[in-house]
Amino acid sequence: MSTIDLTQETFETTVNKPGIVLIDWWASWCGPCKTFGPIYEQVSKAHPEATFTKVDTEDQPSLAGAFEVRAIPTLSILRDGVLLFHKAGMLPAKALEDLLRQTAALDMEQVKAEIAAQQAKSAS
Repeated sequence: MSTIDLTQETFETTVNKPGIVLIDWWASWCGPCKTFGPIYEQVSKAHPEATFTKVDTEDQPSLAGAFEVRAIPTLSILRDGVLLFHKAGMLPAKALEDLLRQTAALDMEQVKAEIAAQQAKSAS
């Protein structure tokens, strides 16, 4: 599977769908983004079970701002609509593959229970 370009119109439905969604936050002028892009594309082809997306931060500044993207490239990984990873910097293919394995192995019921417990604690 190749990557999908996200826009303001497609963002919510894509990131909130079941399964693993990766977002590569990038810009055409960014040297490290140009290096990471082919790595990201290569890994996307090896993992059709995940949705690999890209957001051009120059074209979609409101999305980048909403996700607090301060540097590029930044990689975000969500599963079942829950943000699990959000970090600036390039990754080699092996590290990206490892993140995918860790994300797939998570017990999402437990993750959601922990989030609910933290939210309840913060509210009180």
